[in-house]
Amino acid sequence: MKAAVIESVGKAVVAEVPDPTPGPRQVVVEVAACGLCGTDLHILQGEFAPELPIVPGHEFAGEVVGVGTRVTEVSVGDRVAVDPSLYCHECRYCRTGHNNLCERWAAIGVTTPGGAARYALAPVANCVKLPDHVRTEDAALVEPLSCAVRGYDVLRSRLGAHVLIYGSGTMGLMMLELAKRTGAASVDVVDVNPARLETARRLGVSAAAANPGELDRPQGWDLVVDATGNAAAIQDGLDRVAKAGTFLQFGVADYATRVTIDPYRIYNQEITITGSMAVLHSFERAAELFANGVLDPEIFISDRLPLDQYPQALEQFASGIGRKIVVVP
Repeated sequence: MKAAVIESVGKAVVAEVPDPTPGPRQVVVEVAACGLCGTDLHILQGEFAPELPIVPGHEFAGEVVGVGTRVTEVSVGDRVAVDPSLYCHECRYCRTGHNNLCERWAAIGVTTPGGAARYALAPVANCVKLPDHVRTEDAALVEPLSCAVRGYDVLRSRLGAHVLIYGSGTMGLMMLELAKRTGAASVDVVDVNPARLETARRLGVSAAAANPGELDRPQGWDLVVDATGNAAAIQDGLDRVAKAGTFLQFGVADYATRVTIDPYRIYNQEITITGSMAVLHSFERAAELFANGVLDPEIFISDRLPLDQYPQALEQFASGIGRKIVVVP
C-alpha cells in the first residue's frame, strides 16, 4: 500500500509499504483523512519517535475493512475515529490514572505505523464509532479536539474567567471554542499570523492582536494558554498571568526551548504553572462534542491534499500557511 514515510531526520517521502494484518484485538482502518500536527514536525526533526523510519499520522479516521479474530465491538463497514494512545496499563502512572504519562508511552503514528497511509492498524479499544451525520473525512479533527479537552481538564477553569490564548492555529482555535463554552467572561487571542488571527475573529473573540501589549487588561488574565510552543510567546504569557491565575503550557515546544520564571512572583501571587500532555480520558468526550457541532470542519480544515503530496503538506504546515491540513489517501 502507499504511505507517507519519515525516513530520516528532515526527509519525508511517499512509498510502498506492506499492507497491515490485524492481530486478534486489532482492526484495519481504511483511512479517509489524516491530519498533520506539530508532533509530525518534531518527528521530522528527530524528536519523539524512538526510531526512524516511521509512517506518521496520529490524527485519523476511516472505515473498518478488516477485524481480528477476537473483535466483537465493531464490524467491517463501521466508520471510526481512532485514539492513537497506546499505554502499558502496568506502570505506576497507568495504575494511578495518569496513562498519558505512561513509562512505556507509545502512540500510533509516533512509535508504530500511523494513519498517513491507505490503511492503518489500531486496537479495537481505541476506535470510536461515528454517528451517521458526521463525515468520516472531517473526523480526523476528533483527536486534536481530545487534546484540547484534556487541556481544559487540567485548567479546571471557573465561570467568568478572563482567558488569553497565544496562537490561533488549529489548537489555539480549539481552545478558543472550548473557552467560549466553559463560561469564560472574555477570550483574547494573540498571533503574529494575520490570516490565522482573522479566523479567530471570525469564530468570535473578545479581542485579537498581533502584540499582546495592544490588549487592555493591565491586571492580567486568569487563564493564559500557550498554544505555540514558541519561547517568546511563552515568556510573554508567563508575565501576563493575573494573581491567583494559571498558565497552561499546551503548545509543544522543542526540547531545547527555555524560558525564565520569577519564583517570588509565583509564590507571592499564587500563580499556577501547569502542562497538558496529549489525551487522557478525553477522546470519547471529544467525539461527542464534535458530533454535537462544537467545531465547524469547514473553518478548521483549510486544506485537503492527496497523500502523494505529504512532503509538500509538511512544508506548508511548517510555514504556517493555512489551519488544519489533512491528507487524503
